[in-house]
Amino acid sequence: MGIEFRDLDKKSIDDSDTDFSDESGEMGVLDTDTDDYEEGEPSNMEEAENETLRSNSELDQSDDEEDEVVKAIKVEKSKPRDHPPAITCEDFIVDMSFSPSHNLIALANIMGDVLLYEYNNDENKLLNTLELHVKACRDIEFNEAGDIIFTAGKDKAIIATDVETGKLKRCYENAHEEPVYKLLCLENNKFVTGDDGGTVKLWDLRKPDPFLSIKIGDEHVSDMITNESEKYLVCAGGDGVLTSIDLKGSKIYTTSEDYDSELTCMGLFRSDTKLLVGSSKGKLYLFNWMEFGLHSDEYVGEKHSLQCMVPVTQNIVVTSGEDGILRAAHMFPQRQLGIVGQHSLPVECLDISHDGQYIASCSHNNDVKFWNISYFETIDSLIDVNHKQNKRKDMSNNLPSSSVKNASDFFSGLV
Repeated sequence: MGIEFRDLDKKSIDDSDTDFSDESGEMGVLDTDTDDYEEGEPSNMEEAENETLRSNSELDQSDDEEDEVVKAIKVEKSKPRDHPPAITCEDFIVDMSFSPSHNLIALANIMGDVLLYEYNNDENKLLNTLELHVKACRDIEFNEAGDIIFTAGKDKAIIATDVETGKLKRCYENAHEEPVYKLLCLENNKFVTGDDGGTVKLWDLRKPDPFLSIKIGDEHVSDMITNESEKYLVCAGGDGVLTSIDLKGSKIYTTSEDYDSELTCMGLFRSDTKLLVGSSKGKLYLFNWMEFGLHSDEYVGEKHSLQCMVPVTQNIVVTSGEDGILRAAHMFPQRQLGIVGQHSLPVECLDISHDGQYIASCSHNNDVKFWNISYFETIDSLIDVNHKQNKRKDMSNNLPSSSVKNASDFFSGLV
């Protein structure tokens, strides 16, 4: 029996005892017996071989027509792709965060614990296990300096922990009336949190109470983002509304039109002038910064819920979610680039390392995988605005970081 993941978000995961393991644990076997075919009649295997020969012939004819992006990706695929090994945990991983300054990654799990790993291409070393929350740890973030980890949990607590010593720097018990869903670190010891009931609070680590509390809706605050100036905070809501808060003026700045699905994740591009917002129906909405009332453009990708995104360059975004596939797209101009990596179950979150070399993804398999994405810098500079793409084939092609190889010559469908 298939398992439906569409409604499985952080809130439902917190108390879930669902076992996602396969009942039989066996792989199906492809029956290639051709005894049933009459003599002289081509078998399916023979037809497939003939089709492959025809495809290879067509590809040879199109080699001279490849654009620069295709050529660059082919070169990158021929290189060894080094990355840290996967991390497999006993408990469900709700969130994770790369250190902004060191080769460290922190994992927050459903039991309320934080696992701190040091990673390299040979091995991942568990440095510390912090038992912080009595219920699921829903969000984890390093501060800008990388010396403090902030966590928020279903137990309504917010905790700041020293990375080096593992000691608590501050604990805010019952920080919200509802369980805390999202946390975002700001500059100068400040951070902001959003809860299941649509309340956003602004904190200073040096003070015991929040100095700003605003109710922006009735549903959970699924994501929050700000730019370098930190004047405006943009909040994506489970009610399908994008709300911006004037942090300097301590008031709501704008409220967007109602969208027909949950707004799940956000990212900034083009020197923080463009805001990209993902949704539970797979759509991406592009906003101009400070013009949060209505999107300026809309993109339709795979018809699966987008749970997370991470900007890779000023133009390239990697998204993932319900189908477990990490996909890359160039936004300016809009063009699908292909598959970065894959999990067998839905992906819960993405993050990018401090040096921009790796993306990490965690899935409902209780695993974290690393993907070497250093090739994107080369691809970004070669995108041709006038190039006509084959969107369907682009979305199914595997990029150099993918663990799956293409059946035919890479990106042949683009020519």
